Amino acid sequence: MPRLSVRLAVPALSLTLLGGLLTTAGALPAQGYTGDVPAAEAGSATTSLSAPLSVITAKGQTALDKAQDAIAAARTVTVDIAASGLTVDAPSTVVDTRALAGYIDKLEALDVTPAMLIPALTDEANAETESVLERTAALRGKLDAAIAQRKADDEAAAAAAAAKAAADAAAAQAAAEQAAAEQAAAEKAAAEKAAAKKQQVAAPASVPAVNVNVDPASAQGIARSMMASSYGWGDDQFACLVSLWNKESGWRVNAANGSGAYGIPQALPGSKMASAGADWQTNPATQIAWGLGYISGRYGSACGAWSHSQSTGWY
Repeated sequence: MPRLSVRLAVPALSLTLLGGLLTTAGALPAQGYTGDVPAAEAGSATTSLSAPLSVITAKGQTALDKAQDAIAAARTVTVDIAASGLTVDAPSTVVDTRALAGYIDKLEALDVTPAMLIPALTDEANAETESVLERTAALRGKLDAAIAQRKADDEAAAAAAAAKAAADAAAAQAAAEQAAAEQAAAEKAAAEKAAAKKQQVAAPASVPAVNVNVDPASAQGIARSMMASSYGWGDDQFACLVSLWNKESGWRVNAANGSGAYGIPQALPGSKMASAGADWQTNPATQIAWGLGYISGRYGSACGAWSHSQSTGWY
């Protein structure tokens, strides 16, 4: 009987010692995870051991999956930035994932990691995963901002180009219309000149066959009187008229030129003056009356007509 009691006591002592080893943190070597368990987390790790091993391992596996996804996201944003060709407002376009890669290596060795170390390893890996995700999100935000700015710049450039094209088209249209108007005016003037020349050839009787000698001073006296009585023009206007018709005809009643212009006011054709009297070919008063009416209607005053003649050579 005493010998039987001794054999039973030895296994009991061995079980007691083994239990002490299993419940002492750090007593077993950490295979696959060589980091120390922080003192603040020792209690959490010990408490977590109370959960089933399958739960502890599952949490570690979840942390591994999240860490791998975070590294993939970090690599993707770097690739996207390079592909965009944009410059982002960040000191670096690469998220540092070296620390997280180290945790991934340890989490991949969960099958050889003591159960008591897995909770702390999981917590640390999750914390580093969050850090990588935050930095990745910030870099992604910088890329999105750069893309939005490029889009705004492109739209502004397109709008400016469209506005310039519209302005150029409007300017071209205006130039074409101006050129067409000038051509029409030139063609009209040429047609009128040709018609006048034709009329002069067809009706040579519109120019007197005999010289008409009328004293220019007498003609000017008639003009002064008509200007004052019919238009209220004074000496200043008379001076302009004298200069104008001195240039045009020398105040000669029968002044004529090859274009068909005739008389003191050089009406073109001379037959226009028939509206002032049938004796338009020889009567200075008839010619002057017509000439003053023409000047008043077209230029408003003798000085206005003289100014135009000085700038263009005709009135």
